[in-house]
Amino acid sequence: MTHDYKPNGATTLFAALNVLDGTLIGHNMKRHRHQHFIRFLNAIEAQVPKREAIRAIVDNYATHKHLKLREWLARLRRWAFHFTPTSASWLNALEGFFATLTRRRLKRGVFPPVDELKAAINLFVAKTPIQNPDRRSQPRPRRCQTREASVRVNPLSEWLPHCEAGKTRL
Repeated sequence: MTHDYKPNGATTLFAALNVLDGTLIGHNMKRHRHQHFIRFLNAIEAQVPKREAIRAIVDNYATHKHLKLREWLARLRRWAFHFTPTSASWLNALEGFFATLTRRRLKRGVFPPVDELKAAINLFVAKTPIQNPDRRSQPRPRRCQTREASVRVNPLSEWLPHCEAGKTRL
């Protein structure tokens, strides 16, 4: 820190990613406590159609394991939490989005009031499409490329029993 450093405050971004269509739900909260996390989950609950199950991949942060949260999950049966292993945040698809947010919008940014920071985050969340950078278009099911005449014995064939001479999608 330098002599002229002045902390202006902070915010917590809770975000949820629908991996099927790339939509993102994001909310800024004042703190990262179980009450705020439950409030965010209630917002997701209101936006997702009632007939759909919700699977959440979360890290092992204590907020995600609080007793009040477990009671909330017991009441709403359509939710299932999956916890990433410790030090394996790369398994969570949202971590890539957080890195992009940091790199493209927040790094070297100056946001004197916290409200400007929240506005910058909300604008970025609203305008940034979530996509796999390796893909040029929408994801498609992959088909086997083999033809019946060119099928050879492959040592990996027991690993792919569902791939029958180009007839079945992977």
